[in-house]
Amino acid sequence: MKKVDIYTDGSCRQNPGPGGWGAILVYRGVERELSGGEPETTNNRMELTGVIRALSALREPCEVTLTTDSRYVSEGISEGWAKSWRAKGWKKADGKPALNPDLWEELLVLCEKHRVNVVWVKGHAGHPYNERCDELAQAESGKYCNETSDQTEDEDHA
Repeated sequence: MKKVDIYTDGSCRQNPGPGGWGAILVYRGVERELSGGEPETTNNRMELTGVIRALSALREPCEVTLTTDSRYVSEGISEGWAKSWRAKGWKKADGKPALNPDLWEELLVLCEKHRVNVVWVKGHAGHPYNERCDELAQAESGKYCNETSDQTEDEDHA
């Protein structure tokens, strides 16, 4: 299996509001940047979308080290939350509906195709790839608004 490093980040202005995601795939020292956005979304949807788009870009099953600053994504995968929500009909342990089941379903399918090891990093703490992904996400979210402020919601960065 090929070993690929993936770094992702998501951003949303006014959460919900204009959002963007950025991803960097690294294979044998070669980097590929991906990014996109939506005019009306949430930070967590952009975090998930970045991971989905990055994993979807892989042409064959790979061993992936996924680095993210989103606890929502990292714990949703590594702690098994998303699998549990799916098994319970997209309900959380407290019986409330799990958010973003459409994206989680897509991500779980991709995680079954690839071997994904998740690494959480603190956001906005100087990690070069995380910082670059943030720049990509910010640029994409900026395409959907006239806002000049760089203020965004990064609700799951701790």
